[in-house]
Amino acid sequence: MELELQWDGNPNIVLDVKTIVGVGLPVQVKNIGFTGVFRIIFKPLVDEFPCFGAVCYSLREKKNLDFTLKVVGGDVSAIPGISDTLEATIRDAIEDSITWPVRKIIPILPGDYSYLELKPVGILEVKLIQAKELSNKDIIGKSDPFAKLFVRPLRDRMKSSKTISNSTNPIWNEHFGFVVEDESTQHLTIRIYDDEGIQAAELIGCAQVALKDLEPGKVKDVWLKLVKDLEIQRDQKNRGQVHLELLYCPYGTESAFMNPDDPDFRLTMLEKVLNHGSDGIDKTDPIKSRKDPIVRGVLSMTVISAEDLPSTDLMGKSDPFVEIILKKSEQKNRTRVLNDTLNPIWNQTFDFVIEDGLHELLILEVWDHDTFGKNKLGKCIMTLTRIILEGEVMDSFPLDGAESGRLNLHLKWTPQPIMRD
Repeated sequence: MELELQWDGNPNIVLDVKTIVGVGLPVQVKNIGFTGVFRIIFKPLVDEFPCFGAVCYSLREKKNLDFTLKVVGGDVSAIPGISDTLEATIRDAIEDSITWPVRKIIPILPGDYSYLELKPVGILEVKLIQAKELSNKDIIGKSDPFAKLFVRPLRDRMKSSKTISNSTNPIWNEHFGFVVEDESTQHLTIRIYDDEGIQAAELIGCAQVALKDLEPGKVKDVWLKLVKDLEIQRDQKNRGQVHLELLYCPYGTESAFMNPDDPDFRLTMLEKVLNHGSDGIDKTDPIKSRKDPIVRGVLSMTVISAEDLPSTDLMGKSDPFVEIILKKSEQKNRTRVLNDTLNPIWNQTFDFVIEDGLHELLILEVWDHDTFGKNKLGKCIMTLTRIILEGEVMDSFPLDGAESGRLNLHLKWTPQPIMRD
């Protein structure tokens, strides 16, 4: 059951704080006030009175936590930086020790209740690909967005992306891994901020994915709409979208995906797009113990055609061509220019040697050729995950940044997997 509790007290807690110069400071914590929603679990149920063997309690929602700090014999605020650092450290320590899914176990009847303790059950792999149409927070220029991602809302469990300067359509292509303790109740939360330099970063928007909605061992490609507040869904302002690839890998399960060219080849915990095996993973620190694979191969791409491109010429036509960019390896190529058409047919094939397919990003930009320059008609951005997974893909991809238009592609992956020593 869940219930809201309020506790106020004035305990005598004295901390021995060591400074960087080695001097100890006795710091007193007093006037503690706490309000939150707790989850109480009575487990296991038994025949003997009181009919349960233990009680587990955990904080589901923190509403308020206040306390005061005082240096014994002095004023903590007189020491620059000490007060804020201590307060943040104490808050993190309290929340980390009782916030769900962490739970405290109180034995009621004699017995072994170690199975009730919190244990990691899997790894969530997240690829932060890009965002688009972010609301601009800067008066001059554009926002400098970066992302924070977390499963448990604790500072040492949060992951941050790099900052993309002056862009409302940032491309990150970064990978993060998170330990999962309870996939039935936990969520992945992502917050996009505008980096303000020495000032506090300003929130652009946030989004959330319930882990229970992810099929274990299957990659999920999602665009998430950003909102101002996850608790209040009445916000209708367009704050942009964020593009993620998600993969939840429970320990001890096998993914349905195999490498069709080498069914015995297994990837470890980086992406698991081809196959999943948890052997050799240190569950005490599974993120650090992962061995990142190199997926090497040849990407053969046929740019077949485009449809319904926007017109840029006075006669209602365009002179389109496609620029192909592989972001990580910095490879580039382009199709020929086709004049006076909104439905060009190229049927041109390009081959690229890819040294690290799981971290590569494919960008295709459609341009209108002019005598004195070029105008962008639209673009599409994709990882190679689906292509590596399926081996061959023929599909039509909508153009971002354009009112209309699609790009028809045939993509084939020929793998040559090599593992790092």
